[in-house]
Amino acid sequence: MHIVHYSQHVLGVGHLFRSLEIAKALAPHRVDLVTGGEHVPVDLPDHVRHVPLPALSMDGDFQRLLSTRSGHGGDDPDLIASIMDERRTRLLEHVRRVRPDIFLVELFPFGRKRFGFEILPVLKVLRAGEFGTCRAVCSVRDILVEKSDQDTFEQRVLNHLNTLFDLVLVHSDPSLVRLDETFSRVAEIVPELRYTGYVSLAVDPASGVALRRELGLAASDRLIVASAGGGAVGGNLLRAVVRASEQLHQRLPHRLQVFTGPFMEQSVAEELQYLAQSQGHIRIERFTNRFTAWLSAADLSVSMAGYNTTMNLLAAGARAMVLPFAQNREQSMRAQRLQRRGVMTVLKEDDLAPSVFSGLLHDALNRGLNGRRGLGHQCLDDGVLPVVNLNGAATTAEILVRFGVERQEHVVEAEVHAGKHSPQPDVA
Repeated sequence: MHIVHYSQHVLGVGHLFRSLEIAKALAPHRVDLVTGGEHVPVDLPDHVRHVPLPALSMDGDFQRLLSTRSGHGGDDPDLIASIMDERRTRLLEHVRRVRPDIFLVELFPFGRKRFGFEILPVLKVLRAGEFGTCRAVCSVRDILVEKSDQDTFEQRVLNHLNTLFDLVLVHSDPSLVRLDETFSRVAEIVPELRYTGYVSLAVDPASGVALRRELGLAASDRLIVASAGGGAVGGNLLRAVVRASEQLHQRLPHRLQVFTGPFMEQSVAEELQYLAQSQGHIRIERFTNRFTAWLSAADLSVSMAGYNTTMNLLAAGARAMVLPFAQNREQSMRAQRLQRRGVMTVLKEDDLAPSVFSGLLHDALNRGLNGRRGLGHQCLDDGVLPVVNLNGAATTAEILVRFGVERQEHVVEAEVHAGKHSPQPDVA
């Protein structure tokens, strides 16, 4: 089976890494991962081919498309129009050339409205039958951000879903969050809707043990890992944790590893380096391909509360303090529910004052002295189970493969009835 998987990241890298985990889980089937955001260094397995489109991002209000091409004005209308034309042509030509079995679209039409210029032409050609048995699948996370005109938004989503898509996959555990909590007209969605569980990176507990050994950390040594996802937001949190760490280190020695994210503004990253330069226990880096190992090794994680980071924290069993992105409800809604399940602490802006924050870090580290793992899991008499279903990638792959096979079998059966695949006569 051949899947073309469209995924556009604009502010962070969560959408990209969630899509990548799904692509990995689809092995050995062929996956063309189509991306159109800023370049992020990732390792792809052999069955996944990267199909990059000319990069576009969006402004902080998610209203305007921006170009990342150096030497050009990021919001120059002529440049943006040219890139849009190039992307639209490339995407349609690629799908037409490979004729996939499934066109998997991340978020649209629940989001990425500004990218409808390139997604809709493919969906309409697909629906017209030009790509044979290819079917369109929508892939969406658990919580949708609120809209200024919710009624208009929901009607537009239904118009696209009910005419252009065959299946909707919701990457959530309905015991924690259901789609109808942020999209009131779920009952009117015509394509089949399936919950997959949350998508998380695979975490090997041994990787954390190995990393602590590599760092020369004894079992009693404390390690804090602070991160800001892609880095487009979160500079205030990382500044606060560096300043609080300076105060904390005087009464509770520890190490602080900070990952700014690849998209953090250079001036903010340099400010963090300046704040940490006299603190030998603090290290600042942009990015790591071993993030889950760092979470597994950490005594405490401090981060934003994006979907991917949150699920990786649960998978790693990391003690966590999270600061939700304040612009919309998504991160706060998820984090508050997980806090009620006792698996993380939600920070407020007032908590970031150095004297307050250092006290919170001190208390969290002391609570973790009896063991750093298990917070993302419920301990039962017969074993340990995750607080939420984290098998989203594997379940998504199973659903897609079954869906693709069923569609192919249906087409063959229809053609047999039509006489196109009549049994051959026995000439023996």
